[in-house]
Amino acid sequence: MRTAFKIRDLGEPSFLLGIEIIKCKDGILLSQQRYMTDILKRAGMTDCKPLVTPMSASKPAVSHADLYEDATHYKSLTGALQYLTVTRPDLSFVVNHLCQHMHVLTVSYWEQLKRVLRYVKGTITSGLRIRRSVSRELHAFSYSDWAGDPEDRKSTSGYVVFLGSNFISWVCKKQRTIARSSTEAECKALADVCAEVIWTLSLLQEIGITNNFQQVGDR
Repeated sequence: MRTAFKIRDLGEPSFLLGIEIIKCKDGILLSQQRYMTDILKRAGMTDCKPLVTPMSASKPAVSHADLYEDATHYKSLTGALQYLTVTRPDLSFVVNHLCQHMHVLTVSYWEQLKRVLRYVKGTITSGLRIRRSVSRELHAFSYSDWAGDPEDRKSTSGYVVFLGSNFISWVCKKQRTIARSSTEAECKALADVCAEVIWTLSLLQEIGITNNFQQVGDR
């Protein structure tokens, strides 16, 4: 790169773009603990009671309820949580769900956001572990629900791509159209992960990693 750009060596990275790089015996841990602490301060929940799950499966939020007045505060915190998913794949689904309701914000969704923040409080030391791996096998898994949103009946797709034993890509998003069967919803999810795998293969081949690639698996 020095032949094309003027650069200088700053040594091994330790903190970059709000992400702390912690060395471990078998690799590194990418942590956003400082960033999580800042989010909790902004929400006034530094001393909140932690939880072990980010959302409740038995009590879904409802849109037809009392409106929450401070929409700007909700949008600010939800946007901050989006960046947190860079190192916290476990938050991808619930943050995606919160982002879908910014236009009709109710007290119920604000309570759900606070539950996510309480979960963040309880898992503040968690991060993305990247381990040394001799394997270059590429694995991808996809999944979708069918008509999981009770309001518009759209399905939600998700996938994760592994290189060796490490996460390198993950997505959770609502499908654009309504699937007429669970098979159709699964096929749409599989099409998304196939596109991601093709792009990943192209990138890996460009940087010289070309062997031991496995087929996509659907789970």
